[in-house]
Amino acid sequence: MIDFATAFSKKPLIAILRGVTSNDAISVSTTLVGAGFRILEVPLNSPDPLESIALISKRYGADAIIGAGTVLTIDQVVAVAAAGGRIIVSPNMDPKVGKAAIDRGLYWCPGIATPSEAFAALENGASALKVFPAEMVPPPAIAAMRAVLPKDTVIAAVGGITPKMMAPYLAAGVNGFGLGSALFQPYYTTEEIAQRAKAFIETLEGQG
Repeated sequence: MIDFATAFSKKPLIAILRGVTSNDAISVSTTLVGAGFRILEVPLNSPDPLESIALISKRYGADAIIGAGTVLTIDQVVAVAAAGGRIIVSPNMDPKVGKAAIDRGLYWCPGIATPSEAFAALENGASALKVFPAEMVPPPAIAAMRAVLPKDTVIAAVGGITPKMMAPYLAAGVNGFGLGSALFQPYYTTEEIAQRAKAFIETLEGQG
């Protein structure tokens, strides 16, 4: 079973499937895994998110990290773990949520926007830092944080990311990205999702 470090190193892009339905969970995840994505997040404010997580985990759990986003409570962590999720992504930095995730062997990716939040998240065992919303933390601010954070800190910029925005964030020291509406919307066809995934991947690889 793939671990977070391997999945992120293979393709440092997290697909955020906000609004995906359980009926579309397999077709959407098949498209993204086929494109090369190895981390898929179903936000808990999607329709039947736990069912979608269970379906995707059963199909792709050996080759990809599947989990939940917008996780705000310990009870939600417990439910995601029971559904087969392996990563907990939050918009905020709540150590209680982090402990609940880590105690269950899950990866924890909390949202941070300041150095204080970043250091607190790392102290509490975060696998990666989700800089969110990226619109509020521009590349120069991330570069300043990167200069003082431990060298091996994994940083993902999330919020409004498009292919055109990737280069300055990468130059600032971001390791990867969480991709939302520019990659997936419930009304996108699988063909459109595949095209959008290709655009992100080609842009990322072009920066290497």
